[in-house]
Amino acid sequence: MYDMQPSLREIDRVVAAGPFADSWASLSAFRVPRWYEEAKFGIFIHWGVYSVPAFGSEWYPRNMYIQGSPEFEHHVKTYGPHSQFGYKDFIPLFRAERFDPEAWAELFQEAGARYVVPVAEHHDGFQMYRSDISHWNAFEMGPRRDVLGELKAACERRGLVLGASSHRAEHWFFLGHGREFDSDVREPMQRGDLYWPAMPEPGHHDLFSEPAPTQEYLQDWLVRTCELIDRYRPRLLYFDWWIQHSAFKPYLKKLAAYYYNRAREWGVEVAIDYKHDAFSFGTAVPDVERGQFADVKPYFWQTDTAVALNSWCYTEHNDFRPYQGILQDLVDIVSKNGCLLLNVGPRADGTICEEDRQVLLGIGRWLRVNGEAIYGARPWRMYGEGPTQVVEGQFSDGIQKHFTPADWRFTTRGGFLYATALKRSADGRYAIRALGERDASKVANFHAIIREVTTLEGPAVSWRRDEEALHLHTDAPGDTPLTFKLRID
Repeated sequence: MYDMQPSLREIDRVVAAGPFADSWASLSAFRVPRWYEEAKFGIFIHWGVYSVPAFGSEWYPRNMYIQGSPEFEHHVKTYGPHSQFGYKDFIPLFRAERFDPEAWAELFQEAGARYVVPVAEHHDGFQMYRSDISHWNAFEMGPRRDVLGELKAACERRGLVLGASSHRAEHWFFLGHGREFDSDVREPMQRGDLYWPAMPEPGHHDLFSEPAPTQEYLQDWLVRTCELIDRYRPRLLYFDWWIQHSAFKPYLKKLAAYYYNRAREWGVEVAIDYKHDAFSFGTAVPDVERGQFADVKPYFWQTDTAVALNSWCYTEHNDFRPYQGILQDLVDIVSKNGCLLLNVGPRADGTICEEDRQVLLGIGRWLRVNGEAIYGARPWRMYGEGPTQVVEGQFSDGIQKHFTPADWRFTTRGGFLYATALKRSADGRYAIRALGERDASKVANFHAIIREVTTLEGPAVSWRRDEEALHLHTDAPGDTPLTFKLRID
């Protein structure tokens, strides 16, 4: 069993050395990295042992032990009783024989992504990297490759920033249902084992749910995360939802101080992504899972969503979103001071399915032409206008949006104003009411002089401005957002 004490002493030393201390007051000195604010678009990757059954979702390892669930029934029918074939028995089948990190990085670059965030450890507890803390990792089992290390090298060769995602917190209860009947989860276990600790899942996942994580578990979580930081130096650290539990709070502060202090040593800018107010506001970057904000925010934020609506990992029944709708979301998010982290789920053999590929390539084609309205752009005085309301909050990405040619989003960069119609007009005619030439005595109106209007795609634009709106006409058919570039004085 791994001795945590030397690691814990080193963590304390780094925190004590500063400049960041493990308090919200000290951590509030955090500033969002410039590279992150300018990147706007990243790739999330859910890939692991759960990709072998490819059934249900990445929560298969939990659900397969819930008696009566579709995953339970599927497991018994396909693989046999849980006492004879448990989750751990998928590991030898997770061979990743066609995993090509160079091909992945090339695809992500073609998609126009600027950063990449693989899941380093999901709720299942299997690490996708080389670790001294547990032998249950991809370097020693399954693929027998340092997946995270290889992907880091391939991405950085192409100028892509590498982050890492830890979902370890939820492992506390994730496999606990396996103790409720005759399954392999009942086998003796100790810290460092794949199934440890397999505690009962709380009936309600509130801030003080019981049983609360123990000190041993929390220290293990901290040491694992700091090992990940030191070995791979991710520029972005993403945490999934359960870290908001009250038991994690002291450890979150210590982890953030450690990470930010290490980054100072290395001379790089880093950030942490969090959900559900797990971190004190202003000490890290808030994230909205599978959702957006309805209005522009004065702070930088991120949404993470997936190409597939039903699962983060690859399954044989994934419901894939069209890239045109994802582009509409990207434009909307950037106009509101956010960025988009878009997930793909590779197959167990390491290939990325054609549906995911085509979505990424479609996004990349649009960004190669329209990227100047996205990368490095800032919110304008208003995020946009139009009749279609975006539903605010998490898990709203499955709500279909019916945007019209009157739905606009604005960004600004380098003295130019970019106005993007989220849907193209059938007759090529558009009107932007916010840019009408109105009474200059009213402060709320837009009074700048518009010198020139062009499209980023190239077709000529005829335009006129009156009190009602800025009226535009161009012959630019298509099924993706259309961006106009305005030179203003």
